[in-house]
Amino acid sequence: MRKFSLPYFFWALVFIVFPLVLIFFFSFQTNSGLAAKSPSFTLENYRKFLTPLYLNVLYQSLKMALVSTILCLILGYPLAYFISQLKKDKRDFFLMLILIPMWMNFLLRTYAWITLLGKKGLINNVLGLLGLGPFSLMYNKGAILVGMVYNFFPFMVLPVYSVLIKIEEEYIEAAKDLGATSGQVFSRVILPLSLPGVLSGLGMVFIPAISTFVIPGFLGGNKYPFIGNFIEQQFRFTGNWPFGSALSVSLLVILLVFILLGWALKRGQGRGKL
Repeated sequence: MRKFSLPYFFWALVFIVFPLVLIFFFSFQTNSGLAAKSPSFTLENYRKFLTPLYLNVLYQSLKMALVSTILCLILGYPLAYFISQLKKDKRDFFLMLILIPMWMNFLLRTYAWITLLGKKGLINNVLGLLGLGPFSLMYNKGAILVGMVYNFFPFMVLPVYSVLIKIEEEYIEAAKDLGATSGQVFSRVILPLSLPGVLSGLGMVFIPAISTFVIPGFLGGNKYPFIGNFIEQQFRFTGNWPFGSALSVSLLVILLVFILLGWALKRGQGRGKL
């Protein structure tokens, strides 16, 4: 087995570990120092990140990521529960409907919403037939949320579904035999047992949501700054790689904190079962 794992080890080393180390190194350099090929240690990039401007951008990114994650949970949990109660052939059909959009390129999925939400898009055309509109559905926070929920929705449904489908039927039957109502069965048996899937879904949605830059650019018209957009700008347009690296490292640390919190909640839940 070790022989087969060696290619994956080198792959991770070259394409994951080395880029992270390089970004960490760049974050403590100056742009002029990199240009002159004379590395020098500095904390100026992190001091710049802690200014009110960038802290506000981080706050807005966190808020939008949190809202989109909550919406994915509100919409995704009932759907995952509904699918888990169906027969196997019907479950496979609904899961296929959820997975099919993920086969498309992320950029194409996001760009498709422009044709739906634009002033001459499909939604406004339908509303026009009803004598309504046109409405300005693009380049606002609502459009960004729609794009985020649409793209990250499967990452909530699938983890929750995978846990719900494994809940033993005997637990539910035992609760009913003890006189529990359908609401009590859900709140005291199904919901607690499904929390590991919920926590996994929250992490899988929140992490890409806070770092996204394509969706705010396409559907928000770059009018609403996200931390992901600032990182992209530093590398692609401004050319300030050290500051972009500092933003990336800071965002990575924040994500690690949320991951550790989720891990601690799962561990605490596991101890509670014992």
